[in-house]
Amino acid sequence: MSGAQRIVCLTEETTETLYLLGEEARIVGISGYTVRPERARKEKPRVSAFTSAKIDRILELEPDLVIGFSDLQADIASQLIRSGINVLITNQRSVEEILQTVFTIGALAGVPEKAAALVAELRAGIDRVAAEAATLPRHPRVYFEEWNEPLISGIRWVAELIVLAGGEESFPELKQHKSAKQRIIADPLEVVRRAPDILIASWCGKKFQPEQVLARAGWATVAAVRDGELYEIKSCDILQPGPAALTDGLRQLAAIIRNWAERRA
Repeated sequence: MSGAQRIVCLTEETTETLYLLGEEARIVGISGYTVRPERARKEKPRVSAFTSAKIDRILELEPDLVIGFSDLQADIASQLIRSGINVLITNQRSVEEILQTVFTIGALAGVPEKAAALVAELRAGIDRVAAEAATLPRHPRVYFEEWNEPLISGIRWVAELIVLAGGEESFPELKQHKSAKQRIIADPLEVVRRAPDILIASWCGKKFQPEQVLARAGWATVAAVRDGELYEIKSCDILQPGPAALTDGLRQLAAIIRNWAERRA
């Protein structure tokens, strides 16, 4: 066995990637937010939240490598680095960057061939969805809401997946921003002006409440609200920058968009 043999995964997407590669034996610790795959919670000790971690517990596990995500885990990373631990913090935001990260994780685990095969499989699935979307009779405008107080539009990979699934992103100019604060929609009536046909919510782990959307002042005329085109995709399926978003998340987006288009053909 080559590559990092003892890996702590601070995020679900890293855990899922290693399980898909058949390299779960390397994992010695996971995030407490991990739900994919479900059995990981039963098999692996939980050593972190998202912005906090049990540093002493991680050190006891003697990992060869700790893998995390984004600047939000910078404090965890710095504590581990000062303790002499090898740390990789990824910052993928686009579909292409997610694929590259999947390969990087596999390569660091010593299985680049498996990683390349998984990336090829994920690309093929994306291409199939895109090819099917190209045949749609109509392409709806989609507003993806990542948070509701304040309103935050979808991150870059979500915006890209909407287009791949056959939709038009309502706030394409915001997708490039890495920070959620930069994707805040200051004026809720701007959503009304963008006139989305479909609203898809994924409130970062909080259950979507469509009645809140229905009660928003001035939103009654929005096609998505008027026609009841309000949907939820769970954050574990779409807001984790890993395989889940490119598979289950994308398929759910495609199903919602195709259903809308076929009913209006």
